[in-house]
Formats: sequence, structure tokens, C-alpha cells
Amino acid sequence: MHANSPLVQAMVYLAAGVVSVPIAKRLGLGSVLGYLIAGALVGPFGLHLVGDVTDVASFAEFGVVILLFLIGLEVRPALLWRMRTSIFGLGAAQLIASAAAVGAVAYGLGVDWRVAVAGGLILAMSSTAIVLQSLEEKGLRQGPVGQAAFGVLLFQDLAVIPLFAVLPLLAVHPAAAEAAARLDAPGVFESLPAWERTLLTLGAVAVVVGGGRYLVRPLFRFIAAARLREIFTATALLLVVAVAALMEMVGLSPALGAFLAGVVLAESEFRRELETDIEPFRGLLLGLFFITVGAGLDFGLIAARPVLIVALTLGLMVLKGLAMWGVGLAFGSTRRDAPTIAVSLAQGGEFAFVLLTFAATVHVLTREAAAIASAVVALSMALTPVAFAVYERLVLARVQRRAEPEDLPFDDGAPDAIVAGFGRFGQIATRLLTANEFRVVLLDSSIEQIETIRRFGWAVHYGDASRLDLLRAAGADKAKLLLVAIDDRDKAVELVKAATEYFPNLTIIARAYDRRHAYELIRVGGDEVERETFESALAFGRRALVRLGLSERRSKKAVAVFREHDQALLQKLAPVYGEEERYAMAARDSRATMEKLLTAEMRRLSKEEAEEADNDAQAAARRAAAG
Repeated sequence: MHANSPLVQAMVYLAAGVVSVPIAKRLGLGSVLGYLIAGALVGPFGLHLVGDVTDVASFAEFGVVILLFLIGLEVRPALLWRMRTSIFGLGAAQLIASAAAVGAVAYGLGVDWRVAVAGGLILAMSSTAIVLQSLEEKGLRQGPVGQAAFGVLLFQDLAVIPLFAVLPLLAVHPAAAEAAARLDAPGVFESLPAWERTLLTLGAVAVVVGGGRYLVRPLFRFIAAARLREIFTATALLLVVAVAALMEMVGLSPALGAFLAGVVLAESEFRRELETDIEPFRGLLLGLFFITVGAGLDFGLIAARPVLIVALTLGLMVLKGLAMWGVGLAFGSTRRDAPTIAVSLAQGGEFAFVLLTFAATVHVLTREAAAIASAVVALSMALTPVAFAVYERLVLARVQRRAEPEDLPFDDGAPDAIVAGFGRFGQIATRLLTANEFRVVLLDSSIEQIETIRRFGWAVHYGDASRLDLLRAAGADKAKLLLVAIDDRDKAVELVKAATEYFPNLTIIARAYDRRHAYELIRVGGDEVERETFESALAFGRRALVRLGLSERRSKKAVAVFREHDQALLQKLAPVYGEEERYAMAARDSRATMEKLLTAEMRRLSKEEAEEADNDAQAAARRAAAG
């Protein structure tokens, strides 16, 4: 077995990640930087334990495709529509501002204006994999910082295709550039006229959307009926690979196509199963991708011109950071969020490597300039986790400490209840408890909410309720009840799971966003679950019944029967949640049973009311006759 055999190469990559990443995490540097360091050590410019990383990099880039597919599964079409300002507003503004800043500096240094424009547009791209992974590790991907960054990254993916059309127009020799572009641009239909390529592109998007909506679901139902987990996993991977290949064939970004497929399937009943099956591949391939980026750092070129490349890298990150900071503030980001978004997006991106190679091919950049720019992009990607860690420790932590409200001491003695989340939902439950003279400890992680509530005399403690040390300090080992009323769905599940494991004395009542969230909370140990809109929806329906002519008595009884049966149904179906076919069948049967019960009860009440009305009429007639 020789050193370049696939097994030896795989062993080297896995060993590098297994050793470097835990060390980097222990040092507070994050997993991304650990993978990058591992790649730099084993790469051709380090210890040379692996050879050419080009083939491995092509395979590893599939990790980015899977990442975008999984993100698409979380983004329902309605949410995507709500994010249109982040995507087309903030994203477009970032691209223009970053390109203008980089291009203006390059032009000021004497670079030809065409090269400056091309370089600005290419270097305005950011790394989807590094940004999203870093934000996820910091717990920022689901908040305003994560949404803004994701909107910018998605717009950048959309902008890649127009850039392939624009770059040849900036060439010094347009005729040679056009010929080269036809040979080297991505896709297999470049020889076709522009209008035909546009139709093919739109057709590919239509195939992904239509196939995901009308063909993939029946296919997954058929596969699920076989009850072979490995075939379902293979089918999920086949779907992602097929969509990526189709997008690449027509010249679109494979990652963008995978994201679109994920969005289409976000409403499907197989969403959770797809996430569970594909998630392990995402982590492994993304780790491999980061290792190949580290291995691709050309230390020979950096050593030959260290001052130039380091200066260009730091200059790029500063320019992009300042441009994004200003754009973020202009689009309504807070003074705390805007710099965080700016730091996360300050590096070059994966597509920059492809665009730089293409720009050299079409004579926009020289081969030497493209090589230097590629080194700058790779080094900026490697420095991003470092920059984020420095920013978090020196700036974000200080801002956090200044912003934190006064740390109130917990009272001695055992509280009756701990309330996690003192927003519009938790406040009502808390007032009921305190009105009945129960001792309550209040926890909330929103600084703004605490500052507002404390002005009204509430002693709310600041902190993340899912932290075991905070729960213990609040008296969780002595309390009787934990009310989970926080807005963050994932954090609520995490809190219930931790409290169930470490504080078995607590009875846990949890607020659920919807029925699916309720099942997740029940699964991790919630004793009782209250869906946040359930009771208000019942009251809404009761008023509708009254307005339609039913009596108050019949309306209230209808609501009571529905509530009783639905709560029983929630507990009954919890064991089969996740098994879509069994769950759907049981739900249909239970719904039919409830409708029969409700109809029978309403008929009985109607008959009773009719009899009471007859009796009242007869009594009135007798009184009239007697009078």
C-alpha cells in the first residue's frame, strides 16, 4: 500500500481532524479553525502527508451543497418571502458596497479600472461554509445576525451566474475573452444562444420546484413503505446529488439548487427524517472541505511575498467589514448586531476561487494576479475564525458585560416555581402564581425585556435558563415546578431535556409553538405541554359558534369536548410521532372519532335545549291560563 492510496489519504485526513479540532475547541478557537490548521499541517505546503488536494476538494465541496440543502429544509417559503429584504436588499447592498470599496482602493493603487472592478466583484463574495458554521457554533445562526448573514450569502450565490457573464466584458482583449469564456464557463450548454440558455436555466429551476412538490413526496412514501432505513438515506443523498448535478449542468450554483430543493421540501412530512439522515454527512464533508482549504494555502507564495499578501488580506477584511457594517446599520441592524455581521462576512468565499480562475482564463486577470488573489482569499478564510474569536473576547464580551442588567442575588430558601422566559406568555402564568402567594424565581435572557419589566417592579434575573449552573443557583433542586415559556423553540427543548435529566424533582410545564414542537417537548420529558395559540384559538372558535347562532351552552360544550379529546389525542399519538404513515393513519382515525363524538354531543344538547324550550313554553302557557 503506497502513501497516495485512498485508504492512507483518508486515514491522514481523519487523523488530522480528530487531533486538531478537539485541541482548537479546548483553546476556544472553534472547530473551523481546527480543521484549517489540520489541513495546513498535512497539506503539500506543510508536512506533505497528502498530495494534490484538487480531487478531494471537489468532493469536499459537496459538504457546502448538503449544508445549503439542510438550511433550505428549515426555511419555509413563507419565511423566505419574509426574508426578501435581507436577501435582495441587504445582500445586494453588501455586494455593491464591498465591490466598490475594494475596487476603489485597487484603482487608487494604480490598477487598471477593469481589473479593479473585476477584483472588487469577485472579492465581495464571502464563505458560506465558514460563516454559517462559525455562527452556529456561537449560537447566532437563528437570530437577527444569522438571518442577515444568510440573506447576504444567498444573494451572493444568486450573483455568481451574472458574474460569469460580466467578467468577459472587462477583458483587455474581448474577442479572446469571449472564445475562452465559451470553453471554460461552467455548464455544458455554453454553445447555445443566450435565450436558449436562459430557458434551460428556468426549466431546471421549474424541474426542481415541480419535482420536489409532485414527484419526490410519492417517491419517499414508496421508499418509506419498504421500512429500510439505509435505502431512505441513499434516496435522500441521491436527491441532493441529482439536484446539484442538474444545476451545475445548466451553469447554476449547485449549492443554490440544493437550497431551493430544501425549501420545496420544507413543508413535507419527511422533513425531519431527511434532516436526521443527511446531517452526519454534512458535518463530515464540511470538515473535509475546511481541511482542503487549509491544505490549499500556498505557503510558498506567501513566503515569497509575505508583506504583500498579508497586507492585502488584512486590507480586504477591513474594507469588507467596514462596508458591511455601514450597510447593516443602514438596513436597521442594531449597533451590536451590525459589527458582528460585518466580522462574520469579512473573508473571501469559495466561489472566488472559481471566479478567479475564470477571470484569468478570459484575460481579465493575469495568472500571477489570480494566484495572489487566491492566496489572499484562502488566508482570509483561515483568519476569519481567529478574527471572530478576537472580536468576541475583546469587543462582544465587553459590550455584553456593559449591556447586562444588574445581577440580582437569588433569595435564600426554596422557591415553589421557576419561570424561564418572562415575555407575554410567561407574565400571565407568573401573575396567577404570585397572586396565590407562591414564591417564584424569574429568568430571562433578553436584556431589553428585563430592563422594561424591572421598571414595573419585577425582580427578573438575567441569564440563559438552559445553563445548569444558573438553574441550580435559582433553586431548581428545591423547587417543585419549572415553567418553560421561552420563545426559542430549540432552546426550550434543550432546557426541558436538561431539567428532566438533572432535576428529577421538577414538574415541567412547557410552552409549545405548535403541535410538532409539543411532541418534541413531550419526547424529552415535558410533563405537561401547552400550545401557545391553542386556548386562544378555542375561544376564537367559541365566539364564531355564538355568532352563527349557537347558544352559549352549546358553544362552551363544543369547546370542552374538543379540548378534552385533543389533549388526549396529543398524548396518545406521541409514541408514533415521526413515523409518518402510522401517525397520519392514527390522526385520521382520531379526527373521525372526535367529529362523531362532537356531533353526537351537539345533537344531544340540541335535543335537551328543545325539550327545555318546550317545557318553558308549556309552563308559560299554564301561567297565562291560570292568570
